[in-house]
Amino acid sequence: MPDIDPRVVFMILIGAAVFAAAQAMWGLARVAGTKRKVNKRLALAQSVTNLADLVVELRKQRGLDEQGNSRILVRWFSDLVIKSGVSYQPRTWALYAAGLGLTAYLLVFLWTKNPLFGLAAAPVFALGLPIMWLKVKAGARAKAVGLQLPNALEIIVRSLEAGHPVPTAVALVGREMPDPLGSEFGMAGDEIAYGATLEQAVGRVADRCRHPDVDLFAATIRLQERSGGNLTGLLKMNAKAVRERHKMRLKIKAASGEGRASAIILTSAPFAVFAILQVASPHFYGDVIHERTVQMGLAALGTWMFIGNMVMRKMIDMRI
Repeated sequence: MPDIDPRVVFMILIGAAVFAAAQAMWGLARVAGTKRKVNKRLALAQSVTNLADLVVELRKQRGLDEQGNSRILVRWFSDLVIKSGVSYQPRTWALYAAGLGLTAYLLVFLWTKNPLFGLAAAPVFALGLPIMWLKVKAGARAKAVGLQLPNALEIIVRSLEAGHPVPTAVALVGREMPDPLGSEFGMAGDEIAYGATLEQAVGRVADRCRHPDVDLFAATIRLQERSGGNLTGLLKMNAKAVRERHKMRLKIKAASGEGRASAIILTSAPFAVFAILQVASPHFYGDVIHERTVQMGLAALGTWMFIGNMVMRKMIDMRI
């Protein structure tokens, strides 16, 4: 039997210990994050004195006024804030945007020695980065809503089958499920207790989520409220339809995976080659990069690449 170097064994054990510690820390962070999301609305409910103040405060955090209307004048930005689920804090956001703009101006000015370039870059970073962040949050939230909605509908169905009234079943989802649907259905339960009808409360959930599956749920409630019928049976079919739509989205995502991978590779390859050339042979582009013709050619290639990416994105962007 060959001799085994103790140092190799020691390094393997250290690597295994570091990996186990990293896994444990990641698990604790996820559990803590989940508990924080679940208790977010409940903690707010404990800090207010009555139900009316709770409803008003929850609406303010979503960028809405006391009547549930948007407080943001720009419609598309209001829709983005509501879809993202981020607490609306205009003063804090303005400070962050100003800090990003000032940082971008200083970096571009120190790099180019031209204040006009810095002034041009400041609003792009001050407005573009926060909007991109809100879009990412809205996309992640929409994905979570689609995954949680069937379970939320099943909780309501089981609560109704147990003999609970509809407001109690809706409020149960707000207590038992994490965000984002936990808070959304909790707000709906609070609004029903505050005097709104089930149709109005669910309609406001659909307005805040801006998700096709939630729109289907709101349409089901609206249909049952106006024409009657077995609400439990309708919600069961609704949950089944939502699950089937989610399966179809996953199939479309798998079928379009090749196109998305091609877009990533074709987009990143020129920049990777450019970076390698800058390190391996700095004079390859360095001697001609200041020529007007080269700059216009690179700008044209970048524009053409952007158009190609938009075309490929349109080809694989299939919605149900």
